[in-house]
Order: sequence, then C-alpha cells, then structure tokens
Amino acid sequence: MDALSWRVPWKVPAAKLGVAAGILAIGLLFADGDVVRLVLAAVVAAALAVWAARDLLAPVRLAADPAGVTLVAGFAGRRRVAWSRIERVRVDSRPRLGIRSEMLEIDAGESLHLFSEYDLGAPPADVAAALESLSGAAPPQGSAGDDLR
Repeated sequence: MDALSWRVPWKVPAAKLGVAAGILAIGLLFADGDVVRLVLAAVVAAALAVWAARDLLAPVRLAADPAGVTLVAGFAGRRRVAWSRIERVRVDSRPRLGIRSEMLEIDAGESLHLFSEYDLGAPPADVAAALESLSGAAPPQGSAGDDLR
C-alpha cells in the first residue's frame, strides 16, 4: 500500500476566518467609542485568524506509509515516528453534551497525538482502520477510558 494522508477540510479554516471577520465587524459596530471592546474584539479575531493560519500552513495533519507516520507538531512543524515506536492506535469515543465525539489517539510512547474528524477530514474510525492495514498492527482496542489508567 502506498502512502496515505489526511488533511484539514478547506471549510474549517474558512469558517474560522469568517467568524473572525464577524467578531471584528461586531466589535467595530458596537464599540461606540469604547476602546476596550474594540481591542477585545480585535484580539479574539486575531486569535481565530492565527488558528486558521495553522490550518492553511500545515493542512496535512497525519500522513502514513509503510515505514511510519508523519504527524503535525507544534504550530506547523512535522514529526516522523516509525511504526516500531507507536505503542497504540485507537479511537476514543465518548458522549459529550448529548453528542458522541470520536478522537483518533496515536500513542508514541513519550507523546500522545489526538486528532478529531475536523483535523483529518475523515471519521477517526476509518483512519484507524487504514493505519492498521498500513502498519500490519493489531486492530485498535478499547473504548472510552480503556487503557488510560
């Protein structure tokens, strides 16, 4: 099997930038000469823009090939991890606020990497299955809270 990669869907940074523009517009509209409101709106909008910039600078969050995986690290860096250093790949699924959320967990010994569907552009269970077939590892095990004690 060839290399696989998963990336942030283009809609995610677009939504972040849209919300940032909206917050800035609301701040300008309702500031009424209050500098604190305007500065607060600008800071929040800037934070969202920086968060969106990460999605644009490093859209590929996870890539895998027969030798190992490449993970996004830090703001826009990359970290290569060989399959032999990966202790476990699993999907953590739990109900939160009436909605079931899933996170792909890649345990690389000294670090734990978490990816949501918004990071991967695909359901975490599908990504875990693809990683399993690529690595030849045992299927992801456990459910919410298992193996975390």
